[in-house]
Amino acid sequence: MPRSTIVFQRDDYLCAEFRSAVFNFVDDVEFYADAATRKLHFRSASRVGRSDFGVNRRRMEIICFELLALDKPRVSDGTTDGATGS
Repeated sequence: MPRSTIVFQRDDYLCAEFRSAVFNFVDDVEFYADAATRKLHFRSASRVGRSDFGVNRRRMEIICFELLALDKPRVSDGTTDGATGS
């Protein structure tokens, strides 16, 4: 994503920074993938200020939407990915 930097990463965890386009404010974002429950936990917090007019929330909604799309089976030539016809 634009204006983003990965700060730390391991198999089940990601910490990133997102900077605002106008004032260069930083939002800290963390993701934790819980393999046992197949859930993705995340949080996002601004370092300064009280309101970003919904920019942070919209960003997180876009990320969640894109991640959910990745989890759906993709159809190509009538079979799902990874399936073999016989």
